[in-house]
Amino acid sequence: MVSPVAQADEHDLIRSAQAGDRRAFAALVEHYWDRLYRWLYHLTHDRHAAEDLTQESFLKAFTGLASFQAGTHFRAWLFRIAHNNWANYRRRGTRGRQVFPADMPTPREGPPELAMGREALAHLARAVGRLPGDYRAAFLLRVEEDLSFREIAVALDITEETARWRVCKARQKLMDVMGTHLSNE
Repeated sequence: MVSPVAQADEHDLIRSAQAGDRRAFAALVEHYWDRLYRWLYHLTHDRHAAEDLTQESFLKAFTGLASFQAGTHFRAWLFRIAHNNWANYRRRGTRGRQVFPADMPTPREGPPELAMGREALAHLARAVGRLPGDYRAAFLLRVEEDLSFREIAVALDITEETARWRVCKARQKLMDVMGTHLSNE
């Protein structure tokens, strides 16, 4: 796993990329690619669409880099671009569904995830996939990307309160589904 880019290093990379240094932007792409792809995959349920949307998001970020304001959250800005691409993708009605690919990067695995077992994880993945798109987007940014509610609000162009509400509602829906699943075992 690539070591995370430190906040100060990220600011330096952004400034260098804004000055035309393609290697600096490539370092930003390398740092955020898996996160952005995984999030878009969870939204689209389509490996190829997620790859296309990830690539398109980075291309748009590169072309819009001059307009990025120093001192704002680059990750939230990048996810905002990706969210807009995903919203356009949804409007076009070209989404497809497929199971999680075996080679998809996985989140951190620890004792809780291992203890749940494959069946429970598969059920949870299906439940997350069935969340309304707006709830799923906010929930995955919070859980998978560890974004603050303020960063989620920026990424999704909503208020911070709406971001909190969507994550809360997503959790409630998942708790209902998982509670029913676990009580049936």
